[in-house]
Amino acid sequence: MQQYKLKRGFKPDIDRIYSVMEECFSGEISRNGDILEISYGAMSNIKVWIENKMLAVDTISDKTVTDDEIVLQTNKAFRDFLYKATGYTAKERVKNAKKTVAEE
Repeated sequence: MQQYKLKRGFKPDIDRIYSVMEECFSGEISRNGDILEISYGAMSNIKVWIENKMLAVDTISDKTVTDDEIVLQTNKAFRDFLYKATGYTAKERVKNAKKTVAEE
């Protein structure tokens, strides 16, 4: 499970996250309370929820997918989702993660 800080102006609202998931992933999103789940491309399960005003994400890769094109497309869609949901680019997310580890 990974947690991502939300940029100022990006509300920790599960309905907003739901609409971002609809935009980034094709497929049916199941909603169990405040937990959103979807299966997409090379990921057999993507589970998303809000915890302590942060975006929590748990993913399970589908190891049976060997097509590089599908893997790359899945990775791009997932990165796009994280950017639209958190407001931070991949580089900024790495910087935030390093900062969090250094504080602990």
